[in-house]
Amino acid sequence: MPLDPKRTIAELEELRARTGDENGAWRVAWTDVWLDARRWYKEKLAALPVEVHEDAAGNLWATLSGERPEALLMGGHLDSVPGGGWLDGCLNVLAGLEVLRRLHEQYRGRPPVTVRLVDWADEEGARFGRSLLGSSAFSGSLRPELEKDRRDHDGIRLEDALRRCGVDMDRMLEAQAERQHAAAYLELHIEQGPVLLDLDLPLGAVLGTFGVERHAVTFHGQAAHSGSTPMNRRKDAFLAAAKMAPEIYAITGRHGGVSTIGSCTTLPGIVTSVVETCRITLDQRHLDADGLARLLAEAKAASERFAREGGLPPPEWETIWRIEPIPFHPDLIELCDRAIREVVGTSHRLPSGPLHDAAEVARAGIPTVMMFTQSLHGISHNRIEDTKREHLELAVRAFDRLADLTIDWILARTSAAGSAGAQVPASNDFAASSRKSMA
Repeated sequence: MPLDPKRTIAELEELRARTGDENGAWRVAWTDVWLDARRWYKEKLAALPVEVHEDAAGNLWATLSGERPEALLMGGHLDSVPGGGWLDGCLNVLAGLEVLRRLHEQYRGRPPVTVRLVDWADEEGARFGRSLLGSSAFSGSLRPELEKDRRDHDGIRLEDALRRCGVDMDRMLEAQAERQHAAAYLELHIEQGPVLLDLDLPLGAVLGTFGVERHAVTFHGQAAHSGSTPMNRRKDAFLAAAKMAPEIYAITGRHGGVSTIGSCTTLPGIVTSVVETCRITLDQRHLDADGLARLLAEAKAASERFAREGGLPPPEWETIWRIEPIPFHPDLIELCDRAIREVVGTSHRLPSGPLHDAAEVARAGIPTVMMFTQSLHGISHNRIEDTKREHLELAVRAFDRLADLTIDWILARTSAAGSAGAQVPASNDFAASSRKSMA
């Protein structure tokens, strides 16, 4: 049973027909469609001599035991956003399944190291608004007590939805036990953006995931009649907020990264009144921690300057969410780049703006890297999401090659540690060297 990328595409098509329609994919985590997708996936796993179980956070693991306990982890997620694309997440899992098949065949069921394929639970956070749920339990960054009372649009509590699927929120952090012997983690994903498309390249090696600063900024002015109030006497909260839009672009142009003002709400919100209160939301992302800090500091300074210019008090800043930049392992970035060049001749290194489960795995200290394949239209989370079939085949081949290179890397580290009279740790502190490699 040699590697068969066409089989991966056929299985992707099969999953799309089973869990989607003309309006996209509907594998929203903790729903019946998602559970059905997992049943289908388990049927595929049943043909292999793998141990299959769900951990305390609902992550589904398939383990092919090897000659050594050190484990190569591969992963992705079967869940989707409502009406999402046919490749987002599930490409990762099914490409990993094909690599698992090839390793089983080549090594007669006993590869040099243990190989584990994981389907992370609720990467998207589409139903309850908490992304990376299963992988954050694995990394230990999840605080279950803060998440229990989240509700979906129908008022169903997250804790109840998980219990229905066999997950006890109070025990989710027990998923950290799955980190034992983890030596490296690999993830394949569609890019979801236009970088590789614009470069006309099929594949790229991912440097890491952006750090995120997400805030709400509220400007306070004074309501006044829109007909009787002269322009020079107004305290217009919207005017101050509106100046932020071009300034945010200018700040980001100076420091790199990406920034978005995603929403704007005004009060009293009527056509006959000057705006008294204006609330905007700001999302800033950067691969470098210092760069991200500069984006935020200059945005705060600009907001205070625009408020003064309008005769307003200083604006209120409310933190919605933040996460630090997550650099991937420099050795694995090199291996990913090499695998791509061996398969397609040319590679490109790029950061990931969207977050992925790989970020949580890296957060746990496990050497991690991602591989991207080109997205047609540069779009995802949309039913029109697509990738050329030939690029999908190349992605499976390059990902398979990366798995082989990483196994050799794990063995070399194990041998080096053995020569020094030590064991390779289950996790590795590599953040500093990763940051240095990206400087």
